[in-house]
This record gives sequence, C-alpha cells and structure tokens, in this order.
Amino acid sequence: MFIDAHQHYWDPARGDYEWLTPKLKILYRPFGPADLKPLRETAGIERTVVVQAAPTLDETRYLLDLARHEPSIAGVVGWVPLLLPTAPTVIEALAREPKFKGVRPMLQDLPDDAWIANPDLAPAIEALIAHDLAFDALIYTRHVEHFETFATRFPTLRIVVDHGAKPPIRDGGAGYQTWLDAITRMAALPQVHCKLSGLATEASPGWTEDTLRPYVDHLLTSFGPARLMWGSDWPVLDLNGDYLLWHSVATTLLASLSDAERDAVFGDNAAAFYRL
Repeated sequence: MFIDAHQHYWDPARGDYEWLTPKLKILYRPFGPADLKPLRETAGIERTVVVQAAPTLDETRYLLDLARHEPSIAGVVGWVPLLLPTAPTVIEALAREPKFKGVRPMLQDLPDDAWIANPDLAPAIEALIAHDLAFDALIYTRHVEHFETFATRFPTLRIVVDHGAKPPIRDGGAGYQTWLDAITRMAALPQVHCKLSGLATEASPGWTEDTLRPYVDHLLTSFGPARLMWGSDWPVLDLNGDYLLWHSVATTLLASLSDAERDAVFGDNAAAFYRL
C-alpha cells in the first residue's frame, strides 16, 4: 500500500493557525480530503497520515473527527501540551482514538531551541511510549544538539524528523555542511527515522531533480531505505511545487533502489512506524 506519510487538512475559519494568514493567499482557504483525492489517486496513493498544523487540542480533535469519516486517513499526528501536568491524561484519552498515532510539538516556532531537552517532558513522553505512540520532530539543524539529548534520554520512543530537518537549499550552499553533519548525527540514533518531504518548499522557485538530488542522496545514505518515508507536505507544497511533480521527482531520485526498498519508502515504513 502506498502511503503519504505527511500532509495537512485545515480550515482557516477555525482561527487557531497563527502562521496561516491572508498573506499566504494560495494556502488561505479550507483544504480537505476532497481536494487531495484526485491528486493522491493519480499518484497511486491510497492512504495518508494527517499532521497537525496548529498548536491546539481543538485542532487535534478536528483532525480526528475528519478521520472518523474519511477512510483515506490512516492516522493523525496531533498536538498535546506536553509540559502541562495533565499531558499524560490527555495522551491516554487520545490514545483511545484508533487513528491517533502520535504527537508533534511545533519545535521550529518555539523561542527556546533547547525546549526539546527539558527533563520536565518526561511524564508526557513516557505516556507516549506506554501507549505505543510516535513523536514527530519539526526541527532545523540548530536543534540537533538538544534533539540528541532528547532521543538519547528516550531510546524506546519512535521518532521521525520531519522534512529532512529543512535543509537550506535556497541559500545556494550556505549551511550545507552543517546540515550534512546534523543529518549524520541524527541518523546515528537507531530509533530515529526521517521524512522525505518538505524539500521543495526549502528550494528556490524553478527547482529540478538536480536541485534536490544531493539532499535526497544524503538522507538515503544516512537513514537507508528502511528509515525513510515519503510525504508530500501538501498543501504547503503548493507554495513551491505540486503534488504530482514532487511524487514523480521523488520516484526518479529513488530509482536506484530495489522494488522492495521503494515500496518501503513509499508506504511500508510509514505503516510500520505509525502502527497504521
């Protein structure tokens, strides 16, 4: 089964997407399953993992409500206030939802890069582990030292790095070595996986296969086909690309893999990682 391991649904009228403003004209409208259906069907994608886009429990419940009525949604990665004393209880309640598969704090937007290394997260993270839930890490390379502390502290937590840690593609090489080193360090942690997603958004307009090839190659070399999972990051992807183009380019860039390895990246790994 082919699975999109990272996409979003939202409705700006809900009012809790602080980053989603009218300035982002192409994104500032509702996006739901009916919008994605023709794209994923053309690409042969049967199911998806929907990831939170607002740091609220209300949005998590909104996504879970969508998932109850939409067979193509295989899982939901939501948001939980992980530092509150109530976090373990909230996680326990959400874990009763069959399609609730993990959490994602929006680390890239937090003012403290060391937030992820806060030992006070322990009760919430231990609740995730107890309920067999995953953790999405939305990070940049500047977070790597604190990420290592976190991942080492919780070696049985399933962790996936979103969007290849957002490499500085459009900067024309600036920071490239720093990104290479950060990916190598994170991939050395055996429970850490990575999403092959979000790269087009980090590139300049007019990107090509050759633009993205060095980044895809390094992710593949570092994590191997057993710890990579393809995701579209749709509809954010529409800012600098489109669903079918990115799916086609990713397929081409992974052409050297065996059929089984490609099947893993395009679905099997997501199914196993998220317990779909």
